[in-house]
Amino acid sequence: MEKALIILFLVLFAGRYSLRYVLQQLNIRHLQKHGKEVPPVFQGIIDKDTLTKMVDYTIDNTTLAAKENLVNDLVELAIVLLFLPVLVTFILILKIPFIVQALIFFGVLAAIGGITGMPFELYSTFVLEKKYGFSTITWRLWLADLGKSLVLSIILMGILISAFMAFIFYLPASWWFWAWIFFTLFEILLLWIYPVVIAPLFNKYDPIADEALKGQIELLMAKVGLKAQGIYQVDEGKRSRHTNAYFTGIGKTKRIVLFDTLLASHTAEEILSVLAHEIGHWKKKHILKQLVFMIAASLALLYFVYTVASAPVLYRAFGLSAMPLYAGLFLVSLYLSCLGFFASPAGAAIMRRYEREADRTAFELTGTAEHMISALKRLAKDNLANLHPHPFYVWFYYSHPPLLERIASLQALQLKKEQLYKNN
Repeated sequence: MEKALIILFLVLFAGRYSLRYVLQQLNIRHLQKHGKEVPPVFQGIIDKDTLTKMVDYTIDNTTLAAKENLVNDLVELAIVLLFLPVLVTFILILKIPFIVQALIFFGVLAAIGGITGMPFELYSTFVLEKKYGFSTITWRLWLADLGKSLVLSIILMGILISAFMAFIFYLPASWWFWAWIFFTLFEILLLWIYPVVIAPLFNKYDPIADEALKGQIELLMAKVGLKAQGIYQVDEGKRSRHTNAYFTGIGKTKRIVLFDTLLASHTAEEILSVLAHEIGHWKKKHILKQLVFMIAASLALLYFVYTVASAPVLYRAFGLSAMPLYAGLFLVSLYLSCLGFFASPAGAAIMRRYEREADRTAFELTGTAEHMISALKRLAKDNLANLHPHPFYVWFYYSHPPLLERIASLQALQLKKEQLYKNN
């Protein structure tokens, strides 16, 4: 049975790496083949030089991601097959409380992951993103972000791990249920405090200065009975020239956030269409559906982990003579991570459906597809988006329909409306 578990892990692990690599290469080759063609809807907006830059940006990012994935997979393999028994043995020798053991165990693994990923993050931020004119961050700000993120991660993960281990230690027969209750409340609390406690640690949020735009946004929200506690602009331009807008928070902390880069580069009509899309997610209850699914899935997942994480064969398969449950949780997570990768297309398909519904709602709220199409074109150009993704790559990964598909769908809605208007 031990050999079967190891073989299963290696098959899943190799399958994940192979499929991910194949998908990346498919996407690159498809882009290299079709990337010289400016789509008809982008004629006059994107020239050949910009298109070449968009292709190069996608290929460079994909190549960097492939290298990072390879390094991460090799490190993970080394941890599982070589380092894990040594780490567990060392921690048990210390004769320290169970919760402290778990904190050290996961802390060491997190530190290894952080150190492994650091060179790639640095290269992406200070080489790749600067090469294409996106990154504006300074070393001082980057280091400040790193320090804050590290402290925040230690606090939040420390709380989560300590709570889980306490349930495991004191309520061994029902820890999975109490862990689920705690996790659910913890996630909701984070959603609630993020806009007012966590996000301001990294950025400055000011009420939107454009009163006319603010009034138009409020009118747009009033159409669907949506109230936000505020409409804010954030100084994201100090880090990057990428553009974005989003809703955040729940209940009384719900707010709309606009990047200063978006405000500087888009017209009021385009910004309203982007926000109408986000309002569409709220109107269709997409965020609520995702939250309910996450809560239900986490219950099933925690019960599954509870049933298998204490099996002695699992520990023996990976060379562990002792059976600390925190190590069992880590081992089960290895299998779940691989299985989750292969399940990605299902989640991506649901998200693409949500995006199509939000696009349709944006059209209905604004009464036209013109500004949304214009915004999508500008976003594509400003962010150097891939206009020619491989269909299989889209099916497997994309949470949004490809840009050309979204634009074509919006054009069809506009045409249908115009035809109805003519017939009437």
